[in-house]
Amino acid sequence: MAGILAWFWNERFWLPHNVTWADLKNTEEATFPQAEDLYLAFPLAFCIFMVRLIFERFVAKPCAIALNIQANGPQIAPPNAILEKVFTAITKHPDEKRLEGLSKQLDWDVRSIQRWFRQRRNQEKPSTLTRFCESMWRFSFYLYVFTYGVRFLKKLQMPTGSWREKSTCMYTPWLWNTRHCWYNYPYQPLTTDLHYYYILELSFYWSLMFSQFTDIKRKDFGIMFLHHLVSIFLITFSYVNNMARVGTLVLCLHDSADALLEAAKMANYAKFQKMCDLLFVMFAVVFITTRLGIFPLWVLNTTLFESWEIVGPYPSWWVFNLLLLLVQGLNCFWSYLIVKIACKAVSRGKAGKWNPLHVSKDDRSDIESSSDEEDSEPPGKNPHTATTTNGTSGTNGYLLTGSCSMDD
Repeated sequence: MAGILAWFWNERFWLPHNVTWADLKNTEEATFPQAEDLYLAFPLAFCIFMVRLIFERFVAKPCAIALNIQANGPQIAPPNAILEKVFTAITKHPDEKRLEGLSKQLDWDVRSIQRWFRQRRNQEKPSTLTRFCESMWRFSFYLYVFTYGVRFLKKLQMPTGSWREKSTCMYTPWLWNTRHCWYNYPYQPLTTDLHYYYILELSFYWSLMFSQFTDIKRKDFGIMFLHHLVSIFLITFSYVNNMARVGTLVLCLHDSADALLEAAKMANYAKFQKMCDLLFVMFAVVFITTRLGIFPLWVLNTTLFESWEIVGPYPSWWVFNLLLLLVQGLNCFWSYLIVKIACKAVSRGKAGKWNPLHVSKDDRSDIESSSDEEDSEPPGKNPHTATTTNGTSGTNGYLLTGSCSMDD
């Protein structure tokens, strides 16, 4: 085990040339990031999850009820033992051949069986109240952490350590001049505010990693899981090798648009459509500006070129920048979806079918297990009534709609 640890913490991988871990040990004169500090994120992630449950129950839910958001669930599929057995034991999405077999067995038409499976899948869909509470929690956290990040980057900073009284206050100059992220690197002292900011962000992403499996499932579940994983790696990586200064820029920049998205979703659930559209436009502008403009021109420029010039490359430098480039790839993917949503909304608005930038539905919609599926007949079709062999009847027609949803 000692050999594995020695290999993993190889100084030639993590640190620049001629720098050792002993150089970054805490002293009376200065405090530096230590890998063991990150263990604190696990109990804090649990605490954040518990705070979320309390917040959703005692803050978000009363707010939702005050806005007349009801906890109405989807329409329940009529009981049918044969279809239920197929749904639970064989498949939730029967193919054409199986549908025809079930149609003959039950004396139902194929459309009625498709409708039953659609309604049965939708039974697991969370209510609008649940969605609102989740979005309100995320909105509150994102707003707080972004506000804290901005205040941290603008305020006076005091290095930690017993020499505090002997030293003078210092600004965070790397907000305005990113070259300061690399001057005197890696011998940059850790401040209390920076430590708090990093541990809070890391704890939140760990809580998201675990709660993602119980939260509302969406089409981009895999992409979001990858995003959370990369975020955790980046935060951990930049803290351990003391790239925390540029890390704060990455964190603050990526937090800037998140609160607007959650606010737009809350407005959508509350049926404040004009406010929803306005917030979505603001979100789209901020997201694309920060992720496709400021991030590559400001952050990637300093991590790739300024750091090369001032510090020089070393193995963990390459890994850090590869992770940042992966984040940029995700940013491009989401920007594409946002533009696609906006174009669909505008085109539908011009056709008179949809108000411009009506974003109640979009391509980042929930997967079937938690999303609305159409359960009405195409216009002009009469609702079909079918009686099963076991006495169960189904009478729902369905109107085929083609809307797409912003997140749900």
